[in-house]
Amino acid sequence: MAQTLIRRLPLRKFDLDDSEHGLCTRLENDERDRSAELDTLVAIIRERRLQAVFQPILDFRTHTYFAYEALIRGPQGTPLHAPSALFAAADRHGLRRELEAVCREIQFVAFAERQLPGKLFINASPASLDDDLFRNGSTLQLLRRLDLKPTRIVIELTENQRVSDFPRIQQTLAHFRGLGYQIAIDDLGEGFSNMRMWSEVKPEYVKIDQHFINGIADDTLKFQFVKAMHELAETCSARVIAEGIERDSDCLALRDLGVACGQGYLIERPTPSPSSRLGGPMRDLLRRGSIAVFPRASGAGQAHTVRQLARWIEPVTPDTLNEVVYRRFAEEAELGSLPVVADGTPRGLINRHAMIDRFARPYRRDLYECRPCTQFMDAAPLIFNEDATVQEAGLLISRSARHHLTDGFIITDNGAYLGVGSGHDLMALITEMQIQAARYANPLTQLPGNVPLNEHIDHLLRAGTAFRACYCDIDHFKAFNDTYGYRKGDDIIQILGTLLRENSDPRLDFVGHIGGDDFLALFQSGDWEARCARILRLFDSQIAAMVTPLDLQRGGYLAENHRGEAALHPLPTLSIGALALCAGDAESHQEVASAASETRRHAKKISGSSLFIARCHSGKSNA
Repeated sequence: MAQTLIRRLPLRKFDLDDSEHGLCTRLENDERDRSAELDTLVAIIRERRLQAVFQPILDFRTHTYFAYEALIRGPQGTPLHAPSALFAAADRHGLRRELEAVCREIQFVAFAERQLPGKLFINASPASLDDDLFRNGSTLQLLRRLDLKPTRIVIELTENQRVSDFPRIQQTLAHFRGLGYQIAIDDLGEGFSNMRMWSEVKPEYVKIDQHFINGIADDTLKFQFVKAMHELAETCSARVIAEGIERDSDCLALRDLGVACGQGYLIERPTPSPSSRLGGPMRDLLRRGSIAVFPRASGAGQAHTVRQLARWIEPVTPDTLNEVVYRRFAEEAELGSLPVVADGTPRGLINRHAMIDRFARPYRRDLYECRPCTQFMDAAPLIFNEDATVQEAGLLISRSARHHLTDGFIITDNGAYLGVGSGHDLMALITEMQIQAARYANPLTQLPGNVPLNEHIDHLLRAGTAFRACYCDIDHFKAFNDTYGYRKGDDIIQILGTLLRENSDPRLDFVGHIGGDDFLALFQSGDWEARCARILRLFDSQIAAMVTPLDLQRGGYLAENHRGEAALHPLPTLSIGALALCAGDAESHQEVASAASETRRHAKKISGSSLFIARCHSGKSNA
C-alpha cells in the first residue's frame, strides 16, 4: 500500500522530513529486492536450474546402502543455492507447490540415470500431498517412463507446516500407500507435534533429529531418548533412521543399541553422484569387534549439568515497562520468573509473586506501571554457566538467600542468556539422581553396581565379543580396616575405584563395584594387560603413602589375629584374576561371575600384588 502511494505521488524534498524520506527509500528498495527475487525464482523453476544431490542411508545390519535421500540445490554462486534460502523464497512468493513439483521431477530423473540401488526418500510438505501436481497421475507416468516403481519411493514428511487436520492427512496418505509408496517422518524429537504425527501417521520409517544423535555416545539423556524411540519403533514395526552421524563413537553406540539405519557426514556427504557401495573406512569401523559402552544414568564421570534444566523464556529488556511485565504474568500462568536481558547478557530476574503483590496494593499500579521493569527486578540473581553441575547449583542455592529457591536462576552459555531454571526442577532432578544412584551405583565410589554390570556382561555375550573379565580384590583388607579405622579403609576402596576408572578406556571398558573391596572390570581394550600392570603398580605406591613409616619399613603392622594374639599382618595388596572370554564361552552373567570369582581365588594365592590370567571354556576357567 505504501509503495503504491509512493508511485502515485511524486515526492519533493520539502514534502517529507528526513525520517519519512528514509522510510520511503527503504520501501522502494525492499520492493525492488522482492521483485528481483521473484523474477529469479520464476526463472529457476521454469528453466529447471536445480541440481539433485543424494545422501546414502546405511543399514547397520547388512553394512549396505539400502536407500538414498534426495536433496536439492539451487544455482551455484547465487543467493538461492542453499535449499533453506530456496524454499524460504518460494514460501514468500507462494511458489512452494511449483518448486516442490519441479524438484521431484529432477530428483526422480537423476536417481534413475545414476541407477542407484534401493529406495529413494523424497522430502514433501504435508500440504504438497494434496496438490494436483502430485496427484494428477503425471508423477506415476514419469515413474513408469523411468522404470521406477512407487514401492521404491518413500515420502518423507517435513515439519515445516503444522498439521491440524489429521483425518485428512490420514486419508491422503492412504491414497499414496495404495499406490505403493511408503511414508517416513523427519526430525523426530524437534517438538511434540511430530510425536503426534508418528501416532497418527504410523510411518514405515522414523528419522531421529541429529540433535539427539550428535554426542549420544557420551550423553545419558540423548542415549535414553534414542533408546526409548527405538523401543517404541519396534512395537509398531517402524524402522529408525539416525540422522546427522558425524563421530565414530556415536556411530558405534547406535549400531550396538540396535538402531536399524543411519545417515550423516561420517557415512557420506550429499553429492550428485553418490557411491553405490559402503566405503572402506566406514566398513572397517562397523566391523570392529568391540561393543560400545553405553553412557550410564549415574556414576562417576556422568555429571548432570544445569543445561538440562534450562527452559527458554522470552526475556524483557531493562526499558520494558512494568505494565508490559504485569500483562506477561497475567497471560502466562506458568511463568514464575521473567529474565531481564540486554544485548544477550542477563541483567536481573523479576519474580511473579513479588510483582503481582506490589501491583495489588492501593495506587501502586497507577504509580509504577509506566516505569521501567528494573525497578522491581532482582539485580543480583543466581547465574550459572551451562556446564555447572546440578550438585554445585543445589549447594549454592542451599547457602543463598531463601528467595533464590522460589525465584529460580538464570543459565548462560559463556555469559550469553540461555534460559531459566527453577528450584523445583533442580530439587526434582537431584532427588531422581539420588534414587538412581541408590539403585544402580555404589554409594562409596559412584561406580556402577551389580545391575548395570550384569546388563553389560549379557550385552557382550549376546554380541559374541571377546573381552576380559578382571576380578579385583584387596588382600589383607580386614586387618588393615580394623587397625587403621574404617575411614582409611574407605580411602583404599576409593583409591582402587579411581585407579580402575582412570586406567580404562570409557568407550571400550566397563568398571563396576560389586561391593566392599571387590571390583569387576570388563576390558575390551587390546592393551588390557598393560593397564592391569599399571593399576597394580600404582596401587602399591599409594598404599605405601597411607601407612606409617614404621609399618612400611617392616612390611606390615601389628594387630591381633583371630586367636587374640599380636601378629604382623602384611600391608594391603591387590589381586586381579583375569578371565579371557570369547564367543560361546559363557551364556549368562552368572556364569561369568562364577568363573571370574574362581580366577580371583587363584590370584590371591600369589604373594604380593599380582595378576592371574585364565581362559574360560563353557563357564570353567583354566590357567
